[in-house]
Amino acid sequence: MDLNKLKTVVPHLPENILALLPDAFAKYDINTPLRASHFLGQIAHESGNFTIKTESLRYSTPQRIVNVWPSRFNLDGSGGKRNANDYIKNEEKLAGAVYDNRPQLGNTEPGDGFRFRGGGFLQLTGKDAYKGYANYIGKSVGETSDLLRSNDHYALDAALWEYVIDKKLNAVADQGATDAVVKMVTKIVNGGYIGLEERTKLFYKYFYDARRDTLIEFF
Repeated sequence: MDLNKLKTVVPHLPENILALLPDAFAKYDINTPLRASHFLGQIAHESGNFTIKTESLRYSTPQRIVNVWPSRFNLDGSGGKRNANDYIKNEEKLAGAVYDNRPQLGNTEPGDGFRFRGGGFLQLTGKDAYKGYANYIGKSVGETSDLLRSNDHYALDAALWEYVIDKKLNAVADQGATDAVVKMVTKIVNGGYIGLEERTKLFYKYFYDARRDTLIEFF
């Protein structure tokens, strides 16, 4: 992959990330504009265009907490839900409420929710996911967590590992350049459809940039 050509396709990506993409894409078979566009659209949304490597749970308004987790929170604590007012600007408490005691994520110990909140550019979440990637790169879970949050190479590599190997999304992306496919990818990445409109817009931006510059052979 020619880095100079890549810059003409996605000039809005940070320079440090652009430098990492050729080797990273080659390693994980991101080898068509379609695959690249689906991946980049999802990651750009999840990471604030590659600027966020740690999930922020510091919400300043209770309504935002309700919007993100409507099945868990409301504004008065009625109906068996938690009162979102009790969790504003308290990351550890909110992480405990939404991620602790979730064996499906591997979070079985108190504090696991905060320790294994989203990390890397795709927001790897849960102890089991961290263990999976740690085993893949041959490092401890603790060291892996630190690397995801501090090192662009590992933040990107973990995102690609989760997207391509763990969630097997290259095959889904291959189904086409449509809203329906973006929605399928989003469901697998997010578990729901949070941010679907922006993810869709980002996908088309990347995909049509590639098509406009006639760089199909570039991949």
